[in-house]
Amino acid sequence: MAAAQVAGSLMCGPAKEAQGEPPLEQGRGFRCLSARLCALRPDDSSSSRTEIHLLFDQLISENYSEGSGVAPEDVSTLLVQACQLVPLNQNHLVSKLSQLIHHLLNTLQVIVDEQNLDFLLAYTISAIQQCSSWTHMQILQALAALVYCNGSKCQKYLPDLLGKSGLLMKLSDLAQSDPEVRRAAVHCMANLCLSVPGQPYLEEPYQNICFQAFLTTLQSPKSSDMDDITFCMLLQNALKGIQSLLNGGKMKLTQTDELGALLAVLKKTMFHGLPGLNIEMPTVLYPTPLPQYDGRPPIKPQQTESSTSRLAVNKRKKSKVKAKKIQQGEEEEEESSGEREVAPVTGSGRLNPHKGDTQCPSSLGVPSLPLAGSGAAGKDQVSSSFSSSSWKRVSSSESDYSDAEGGMQSKVRSYQAKVRQGALACFLSTIKSIEKKVLYGYWSAFVPDTPELGSPQSVSLMTLTLKDPSPKCLANLVSNSPYNRLKLSLLTKVWNQIKPYIRHKDVNVRVSSLTLLGAIVSTHAPLPEVQLLLQQPCSSGLSNSNSATPHISPPDWWKKAPSGPFLEEAAVSSPKVSSEPCWLIRLCISIVVLPKEDACSGSDAGSTGGSTYEPFPLRLEALQVLAHLARGYFSMTQVYLMELGEVICKCLGEADPSVQLHGAKLLEELGTGLIQQYKPDSSIAPDQRVPVSLVVMFWTVMLNGPLPRALQNSEHPTLQASACDALSSILPEAFSNLLSDRQILCITMLLGLNDSKNRLVKAATSRALGVYVLFPCLRQDVIFVADTANAILMSLQDKSLNVRAKAAWSLGNLTDTLIVNMETPDPSFQEEFSGLLLLKMLRSAIEASKDKDKVKSNAVRALGNLLHFLQPSHIEKPRFAEIIEEAIQALISTVLIEAAMKVRWNACYAMGNVFKNSALPLGTALWTSQAYNALTSVVTSCKNFKVRIRSAAALSVPGKREHYGSVDQYAQIWNALVTALQKSEDTTDFLEFKYCASLRTQICQALIHLLSLASASDLSCIKETLELNGDMVQSYILQFLKSGTERDDTGAPHSPQERDQMVKTALEHISSVQALAGDTAKRAIMGFLEDILTVYFDSSGSQVALLGLTNR
Repeated sequence: MAAAQVAGSLMCGPAKEAQGEPPLEQGRGFRCLSARLCALRPDDSSSSRTEIHLLFDQLISENYSEGSGVAPEDVSTLLVQACQLVPLNQNHLVSKLSQLIHHLLNTLQVIVDEQNLDFLLAYTISAIQQCSSWTHMQILQALAALVYCNGSKCQKYLPDLLGKSGLLMKLSDLAQSDPEVRRAAVHCMANLCLSVPGQPYLEEPYQNICFQAFLTTLQSPKSSDMDDITFCMLLQNALKGIQSLLNGGKMKLTQTDELGALLAVLKKTMFHGLPGLNIEMPTVLYPTPLPQYDGRPPIKPQQTESSTSRLAVNKRKKSKVKAKKIQQGEEEEEESSGEREVAPVTGSGRLNPHKGDTQCPSSLGVPSLPLAGSGAAGKDQVSSSFSSSSWKRVSSSESDYSDAEGGMQSKVRSYQAKVRQGALACFLSTIKSIEKKVLYGYWSAFVPDTPELGSPQSVSLMTLTLKDPSPKCLANLVSNSPYNRLKLSLLTKVWNQIKPYIRHKDVNVRVSSLTLLGAIVSTHAPLPEVQLLLQQPCSSGLSNSNSATPHISPPDWWKKAPSGPFLEEAAVSSPKVSSEPCWLIRLCISIVVLPKEDACSGSDAGSTGGSTYEPFPLRLEALQVLAHLARGYFSMTQVYLMELGEVICKCLGEADPSVQLHGAKLLEELGTGLIQQYKPDSSIAPDQRVPVSLVVMFWTVMLNGPLPRALQNSEHPTLQASACDALSSILPEAFSNLLSDRQILCITMLLGLNDSKNRLVKAATSRALGVYVLFPCLRQDVIFVADTANAILMSLQDKSLNVRAKAAWSLGNLTDTLIVNMETPDPSFQEEFSGLLLLKMLRSAIEASKDKDKVKSNAVRALGNLLHFLQPSHIEKPRFAEIIEEAIQALISTVLIEAAMKVRWNACYAMGNVFKNSALPLGTALWTSQAYNALTSVVTSCKNFKVRIRSAAALSVPGKREHYGSVDQYAQIWNALVTALQKSEDTTDFLEFKYCASLRTQICQALIHLLSLASASDLSCIKETLELNGDMVQSYILQFLKSGTERDDTGAPHSPQERDQMVKTALEHISSVQALAGDTAKRAIMGFLEDILTVYFDSSGSQVALLGLTNR
């Protein structure tokens, strides 16, 4: 033992140095203690137990500061060794070990790897089963820390934990005598339900078990032996669990009783602890157009006066207290339970190192963007964590609540507020998880149904907004209000109310204020009112003498900060959009890059020891506001393009993954804004756009900076994925002007990352390649297109649906490129493109067309393009014959199946592309009739009018009569189109009515097209139809001729001249047909068309055209 101690002391070396030392030095204390622990061997002696106790105490008391230099795998190894040293019959040691597990995993933000997790879970479960009940609280805390973000890796232990007689089920039961144990058990369940994108969800049976447990917890009243704070934490954990199931677990509430019970308890919990309100709700809310039951106890007449008096007294008391608090500059604070919250992950095996601080909440109650280890998180779907409450003051102990700050009452109110915010966040997740038509039945329970002044109001969301007006609540209200349809000045009032809090002394209030500003600038952007507010002079409404006034840096502040050599050049070449700076952009930039001001940051809850910058939650929220501004107000943001480039480089160069991720997201938004400016349909004048030369300079800085390192940072796959998305947002015109080595760098990194084993990275890379393959400077590069095709085909085989969906989208883009290249005069691309690769693409697309709808919709698009691209040299080869038949059959079946409408629309579009390839045996092949039968079935009976429109467009593609097949086939198509025209207003879905005109336009075009190709044998069928429905067809064709200004996406002629020329061409063709002797059909059809033109030209006043028609 002594030898082990000597060895340990030698390894420790000198005492830990100052904060500025490198991570290796900073972690020396931990490594020293770890080495001493690892040197021990299991020993049941008293001295051994004492030494282990001391080591555990030292490990717990060690100062783990920011960037402690402790590797996650070292923590896991130490915990396994500690468990091996502690037998389960030593209750005190097991309790201390549980505290150590909980403390290290939370303080160092570590997610245990799968192998060590297996051992540690087995140990903790056995500990609960064998140790005394007084240890259960500590063991459950350790278990909650272990399963956090590891739910998918706990499958084999779920029966022991969540089975009928599972440990968590028993310990969370209402009969559990220890309220703290019950709360800890519910907390474990909530962490188990936290799903990490890219990993499997909790299995459905266990989801339902947990949901019922959480629901029962929320419905149960507070027991007499439970204090208010424990009860609040119990409710919070149950709400977190339900929210995780709805967000990450994708749980669907399909049962009416299930949904109604949840909504009922959420409504009650939204008002938890609000003074003056004590509502009672039914156990279940049922959908009904009638007002919902309001369980507030009625006020008896004789009590009215006294109640009113008490209310008045309470209001006076509240006013005095509030005035006193404002005078003293005191704010309510909240404390953390020191437990793992359901919050984002930030790295490979490591959580957000600042989760002990205030988490950064974003607009709409959605949390700051997560990072993940080994596919542990994703940007496309983020579970909303209300643990990141904007008012949350985090501390390590309850002693932070001093008597001067309101004592226990203030603390209870603080926890009650967290419950209300949690209920609102859970309500938002519930709304997002159910269909609107289902939600409408419950809406009367949450919105006021008696808006008149003086009338009795039911308790609603409006009541909560009025009684609990925090920036977090306002952010949700702002985000869901249609300000584009409301009167001006409403947002200005909110804006002016929040300004004084932008530089509040409490970082949590400042974060919440930025959250609200982010909600304002992202709501129905761009709004003229917000544009004016953003362009206010820097001092407008912000310069007061009080300490809450925000300090805005002068316009030239950047020169005082480290800057790149390109800023002077950027200032010369920046477009002259507005000479007045946007004060909010300037504020956010200063928060992100400038050192914090001691005057207003001294009491920040999120401050990190030794950090010279503002607290991380504030910096992250500022970056999110910048991203919102780039998305909604780019014309204002573009003035700061190069400055924001410096901000992004700084963020990507920092050690913290969450800052890097937010920097990458800002880069993506800026890139997207630049692309929008240069789109063909952009309304931005050329002289108001950012010059391409400046965009090239911007991206050159990005590619010469830390962006490539972020792309190669395999320890943080979510960062890699976000960097891929950013790289795909480069302006094509700028990419073509980059130096060739920078172009090669982008392509090489993307093709290399496509081999990543992480699904998030692979999905992002597949999408980025699908963007690059459309670049004009790359799409004719046969080698690049072939390399991209092989990479995409590999991703189409991935087990992840998200990866396959992105790969299918990219395959569709790649085949679009093939069509563009085919239409160029130079045939070299078609000649050089590998026939074997085409064969592989066809096979992969056919298989993908059998996949889920997300994959299928783009797979059929790719099939249509590939069949269109096939050259006669391919079609003649026997090995292509079978695959062509199979591909067309795949399209036909997709047209007919009851799939998502987007899938069927794409299948009809693809069928039209097939018909464009004149080398295919359309009209003679056996599949011809099957293809036409499928399209005619859709055009007459599909519920979705956009699909009908696309099928009619496909039927009008073939350019020769022989492509329509036999006379019977032609007649079937003709009759189907006439029937479809007749039924063009038959729908029970009101939303489809807006497509009626477009549908008739496309059907009329198809009918006229068929007339312009008709043979003598087809005329009798046409005549019969016109005799029965001629008036109806004529009226709709006349509408078609007169509606020349109407535009649609089917390629129909847009001008009246083009449309009447179509009818003239059809008339000329019919007149040229050599009719059989005695056949009157030709004359009847010509008369029909002449009548249409006569009426049309007469009504339009075109006498010259009318005279020409008469002479004919």
